[in-house]
Amino acid sequence: MMLIETVLGNAADGEWSERLAAGGVDVLALDNWEAQKNRFRKKTASGVEVAVSLDRGAFLRDGDVLHWDAATRRAVVAKISLREVMIIHLEDLHALPVEIAMRMCMEIGHALGNQHWPALMKGASIYVPLVVDRRVMASMMNTHRFAGVRYEFAPGGEIVPYLAPHESRRLFGGAEGPVHTHVRGPDAETEREHQRPHSHGRPRSHDDRAS
Repeated sequence: MMLIETVLGNAADGEWSERLAAGGVDVLALDNWEAQKNRFRKKTASGVEVAVSLDRGAFLRDGDVLHWDAATRRAVVAKISLREVMIIHLEDLHALPVEIAMRMCMEIGHALGNQHWPALMKGASIYVPLVVDRRVMASMMNTHRFAGVRYEFAPGGEIVPYLAPHESRRLFGGAEGPVHTHVRGPDAETEREHQRPHSHGRPRSHDDRAS
């Protein structure tokens, strides 16, 4: 068993990027909720059992280098896949009378709060990371049948580029790693130092919708 008590660096860093390109990588695959635990055990892609024991409050980010064997030039690197995000679209509420639209917003907020689901409001959309099975979240939306509201699910990795870094951390706890964002304005400028290249792409629409 391999004991990991500290993070050596990140694959996005220049020094580590060069080392890893010239060496080998054994991936430790995690989702963003596993990455927020500071103590856990899991096997790497090659079957090596890893025991992670980080300081309290520490968490892993995508690309973190957990082990480096200088003799074999082989590393263990965390690969974090972000869970899906439910996007609740409120744009169509503009067509409803103000009092009805306000009531819908209050009912949606109450329903999400009742489930203790984290959420982020951005523009006319609410982003809710999947903390339970997708079918459970879809069932809640379908049961309430909020008038003038539709929803969809999109991969977390496709949402990240359209969020400011502090918004991304709110949804994914920082597990998304260094971020490149398409967001412009004070928020993006203030947090520019946290931004790194990331895959591009707009959220894809899925069939799960509410009318």
